[in-house]
Amino acid sequence: MKTTIYDIAKAAGVSIATVSKVINGTGRISTETRERVNEIMQELDYQPSVVASALTGKSTFTIGLLIPDLANPLYAEIARSVEDRGRELGFNLVMCSTDNNPRREGDYITFLKQKRVDGIIISTGVSNEIGLKNLAKQKIPVALVTRDIPSLGADSVKIDDFLGGYQAASHLIGLGHRHIAVITEDLNLNSSKERVRGYRYALEEAGIDGDKQFCVESVSSVEEGKRHALEMLRSEDSPTAIFASNDLLAIGAVQAAKELRLTIPWDLSVIGFDNTLLAGIVDPPLTTVAQPIAQMGRQVMDLIIQEVRGQKQTKQRIVLMPELIVRQSTTFPRKV
Repeated sequence: MKTTIYDIAKAAGVSIATVSKVINGTGRISTETRERVNEIMQELDYQPSVVASALTGKSTFTIGLLIPDLANPLYAEIARSVEDRGRELGFNLVMCSTDNNPRREGDYITFLKQKRVDGIIISTGVSNEIGLKNLAKQKIPVALVTRDIPSLGADSVKIDDFLGGYQAASHLIGLGHRHIAVITEDLNLNSSKERVRGYRYALEEAGIDGDKQFCVESVSSVEEGKRHALEMLRSEDSPTAIFASNDLLAIGAVQAAKELRLTIPWDLSVIGFDNTLLAGIVDPPLTTVAQPIAQMGRQVMDLIIQEVRGQKQTKQRIVLMPELIVRQSTTFPRKV
């Protein structure tokens, strides 16, 4: 026989109203009572009806997460942080990987609406802005992580991408590099645009002509990073350093150098961005600009759940600071 809310209330020695408040995360319930009710629900394998809750306008305790590519360790780490924080707060996560496909992104937004999720966290390039604005019209909470769209009027958590690009270029310039190439993700993404803008500002500050440097847009993958780096390194005016807008592209550049029998960092310095788990295990370990990934995931989940629970009235735009992590992939150049 299926366990009911009445069974939980009887076993816990509390009222049905108290059990309902624990399930819905509402009301003032003592920590001791809340924990006892949750333990009994687990013991009796009680499963609240998500469909029934949704149809009556109550919370379904689910949050959707749109990411562009689960193969990118940045988004895998963000998803883990978001999920961990959600579980702490009593929410489940429905994750969707869009593969940077606008149609798939739109399909997933529709899917999440049909699932009646309480809110949606977005970490994609957001090609389907119309779909997102429709979510806002329908009063479905939306929050962005690693991205920001001021026109959307949604909560967001990101880093100062301009400062991160500036830190990367300044580090290479400080080592003596004057020919610094860039491999970047889609410059239609504000994050990529700001990283390149910070890089160019550092070059200009040092009296280096940024227009004379290689700067190519790339699909975010190790393979594409390698392909673009090979083209640069085979040119007559090859760079002494490469700044990649994420760690995957940077690792591709490292692979390109090895294929050409160049030694990292003595023949070529490479610096990445994100400080994912891969950055510390690649050979040599990668100098990179770190994003506080775990903090970003927790904060964006906090923001969207606060909105779901009606605990906030204003939107927040949180901008965190990047940190340069120096490892063994950068040093002074042999040639200037």
